[in-house]
Amino acid sequence: MVNGLIGKKLGMTQLLQNDGTTVPVTVIQAGPCVVVQRKTSQKDGYEAVQLGFVEFVKPSRVNKPMNGHFKKTKQPPMRVLREMHLEGEDNLSPGDKVMVDIFQAYERVHVVATSKGRGFAGFVKRHHFRGGRASHGSMFHRAPGSIGASAFPSRVWRGQRMAGHLGMNRVTVQNLRVERVDQEKNLLYVRGAVPGPQGGYVVVEKSGA
Repeated sequence: MVNGLIGKKLGMTQLLQNDGTTVPVTVIQAGPCVVVQRKTSQKDGYEAVQLGFVEFVKPSRVNKPMNGHFKKTKQPPMRVLREMHLEGEDNLSPGDKVMVDIFQAYERVHVVATSKGRGFAGFVKRHHFRGGRASHGSMFHRAPGSIGASAFPSRVWRGQRMAGHLGMNRVTVQNLRVERVDQEKNLLYVRGAVPGPQGGYVVVEKSGA
């Protein structure tokens, strides 16, 4: 059985429960996905499938090596490819579809996504430094303070927290609960927030817990 699939974050909304409470959920377009390549233990040393997210992509956006990869398995070009682990025996082959019905309501999943890019950020925003006093004459409002002594080591330690690029990192949110599965529209309603911007691609995997 396939361990997960590729999806696209559509946004957040609320679900009304029977007791009148509301639950914040993230709506994910989970698939449909198509098997592009099958990895076997005899040939590759492990069991897995390469899934492609079914979505229109211009042929000019696909380079020659990837075009050859898709033609080899007789599949149309796809923008996003991810490899998924296979659990147990499964007879999936190139061309088979993997739909949202592999998930069930109230089960736990891991969501892997790329966080929002924030560009160049300072100390306070990037590392949550407290900063100095904001009173008149302070001259130490959002400064980092000392970054190293002069006598020893006479240099800045590797990994010192400083200003720099923030975001655009691979983030995994674990054990989110599936609140609802819409098989007709291939929608997955996951409780809580999911990293990344609206329209960003995510990977939804079974937690195995």
